[in-house]
Amino acid sequence: MLADPSESKASDHGIPLGEATRIWVRIAALSFGGPAGQIAVMHRILVEEKRWIGEERFLHALNYCMLLPGPEAQQLAIYIGWLLHKTRGGLIAGALFVLPGFLAILALSYLYVLLGQLPLIEGIFFGLKAAVLAVVVQAVLRVGSRALKNNVMRGIAVAAFVAIFFLDTPFPLIVLAAGVGGYIGGRSGLPQFKSGAGHGTAGGNVVHDRDTALGEALPDHARPNLGWSLRICAILSVLWLVPVAGLFLILGPDHVFTHIATFFSQMAVVTFGGAYAVLAYVAQEAVGTFGWLRPGEMLDGLGMAETTPGPLIMVTQFVGFLAAFRDAGTMAPLLAATLGAILTTWVTFVPCFLWIFAGAPFIERLRGNKALSSALTAITAAVVGVIFNLAIWFAIHTLFGKTMAVRSPTGNFDVPVPASINVAAVVLALAAAVAIFRFKLGVLPVLGGCAILGAIYTLAV
Repeated sequence: MLADPSESKASDHGIPLGEATRIWVRIAALSFGGPAGQIAVMHRILVEEKRWIGEERFLHALNYCMLLPGPEAQQLAIYIGWLLHKTRGGLIAGALFVLPGFLAILALSYLYVLLGQLPLIEGIFFGLKAAVLAVVVQAVLRVGSRALKNNVMRGIAVAAFVAIFFLDTPFPLIVLAAGVGGYIGGRSGLPQFKSGAGHGTAGGNVVHDRDTALGEALPDHARPNLGWSLRICAILSVLWLVPVAGLFLILGPDHVFTHIATFFSQMAVVTFGGAYAVLAYVAQEAVGTFGWLRPGEMLDGLGMAETTPGPLIMVTQFVGFLAAFRDAGTMAPLLAATLGAILTTWVTFVPCFLWIFAGAPFIERLRGNKALSSALTAITAAVVGVIFNLAIWFAIHTLFGKTMAVRSPTGNFDVPVPASINVAAVVLALAAAVAIFRFKLGVLPVLGGCAILGAIYTLAV
């Protein structure tokens, strides 16, 4: 069923599907460090080392993926897999990109609920929380330096922060407002909305399309085919939405599985701007609205996602795991939690395949569309404000033991109780910041070092 018009034809580029599968396994195993690091790994292996595709085609695919909701690195893997080996290639590349992280976080989630009260485990996650705070601050600065090129973009970022922190504005509404404003600005020709460069690549010598296995020509299966696109969109939509509708009809609208399916399906549609923006939205809803997690547990989940391969958005799997574990009903808690993790992963990532397979054959029609690029630019600027909100939220709940709610006519927000400051957490967070910003250490060494120091501190006291 999941086949395109040229599925049965031999590939002209001479790259066996088996070899490509082994490369995708390798990329998945090395995909640490968030989207920038994952994109750099793909660029180094696929463009510089294997020379399967060229620089121009790689960046063209990346720019398209950045226009979509969801994790751009995983969608880039789907796109390139499809470009090389049609539908099967995209399915293999996208699934393998997620599988190692899913298995690793599932194992860590079991340890978390079964052994989380042990001092050693508590200490490890105490250290990870402090390190994650520094990592999120780094993300604010990294994305901000790329996105906030003028006062208009800075104003959008400030407005987004005020809206989400002080006014309780839903994240999807912020994305919609920024996108509409950017689109109008782009159509009007305003220079402030001109698109930026996006993610960088791994560097090195430029590999042109003409010097690669795929070459410059457009593969037959990459040409627009409305019939194939409609057919595969229908199949993927059924795989995504029928389980959601089935849970709603069978279990009812108030069951935890129904909430998980509907919430993360909604997230899959509106999560523009990368993993950290998604985390702000998930934290706002999973902690504040549904009560699935406590604030510190969201940091624990992010620590898991940072230290395992795969997209950072895999932290949602941990959220679904805990939600079902704590509301298992008549089901065994670990079984419910496992099903919750699988359900969350399914409704989060199936739409990624839908966006790529639906739009990739028509990508040439989007090429150079200034209005769409301007919309993305404005959304990225708004995301800086959203990520800054995430950093403030994490800092309040990491560095202080107590918070108090401030209520106003426009919305409610938390402020820390100064007397509840955790000095050890402050020291660890500052050490992580120094390691990242002063000594330029990578994320994994910083997370590992803070986890060890956190364990030593917890066992000592």
